[in-house]
Amino acid sequence: MNVAIVGCGLIGQKRAKALSGARLVACADSNLARAEQLARNAEGCVAASDWRQAVNRKDVSAVVIATPHDSLAEITAGAIEAGKHVLVEKPAARHVGELRSLPDRADQKGVLVHVGFNHRYHRAFRQARQIVDSGALGPLMFLRARYGHGGRIGYDKEWRAQPELSGGGELIDQGVHIIDLARWFLGDFTEVEGYAHTYFWNMPVDDNAFLLLKTAQKQVAFLHASCTEWKNTFSFELYGHNGKLQIDGLGGSYGVERLAYYKMLPEMGPPETTIWEYPMADNSWEVEMAEFLEDIRLGRQPAAGLKDAVAAMDVVDRIYRESGYDHCA
Repeated sequence: MNVAIVGCGLIGQKRAKALSGARLVACADSNLARAEQLARNAEGCVAASDWRQAVNRKDVSAVVIATPHDSLAEITAGAIEAGKHVLVEKPAARHVGELRSLPDRADQKGVLVHVGFNHRYHRAFRQARQIVDSGALGPLMFLRARYGHGGRIGYDKEWRAQPELSGGGELIDQGVHIIDLARWFLGDFTEVEGYAHTYFWNMPVDDNAFLLLKTAQKQVAFLHASCTEWKNTFSFELYGHNGKLQIDGLGGSYGVERLAYYKMLPEMGPPETTIWEYPMADNSWEVEMAEFLEDIRLGRQPAAGLKDAVAAMDVVDRIYRESGYDHCA
């Protein structure tokens, strides 16, 4: 499988190191020097400053798109029209309107599009998914999740703080991950309430978002995304009739990735507890790419696809509109 990467920054470089056997043949970045630097790591790989030069190559079968948010949907649409399979980084667009036509177009062109909701592929979440699918937790009731970092000097001057490039602030950046994870476990949300606000950073986008989401069965997701979280935090708690799963940390500055399974006993009281820790290097990028390559081989729709991105971005847009961030939605 020959792959092109569009966007050769930090995430593009991570993707290039995790191609799971695919061959990198083209790199594109508006900064040509950055594309050339990445291309040097793969024999025979060519660099370009225009994404079309990479996407439209006849020897390219799949495209990885890792640009800022303002060009994600445009390049995805271009790759679909060129008949290429696509792995596009989350959130896949600046707002849901940029996405709505893409699922049908991908179907018409017979190509597959995977959206990089990479957190699904962390070891703790893969284990949690197995436990839930086994039925051990029983019917799911609700979940709560927190995801946040503290920014850095100059954070309010970076591209993520510019709504014309990012589409929003912390809600669309990290918040979209926990929206996707919540929907992955609970299903579609039919009621969306929440509030996004800028408390600390001098920027026109949100630095905190608080969400209360409900499914048709009244299962609730209570979510908080923040870039005023002075100690980087990731916490995800999922409650069923028969027990609870709790995931903390994502490695690195977020702390060791850890899954705890609290199994309720017939007599109730203190639960039976099993804990897994994953101090080893994160392999989620490789696992995600390997699954996408298998999707292509089998002609199988990706588990995290454009329809999932549309659903997550619909939640984001509704919160932004309700919170007065009309320029984001």
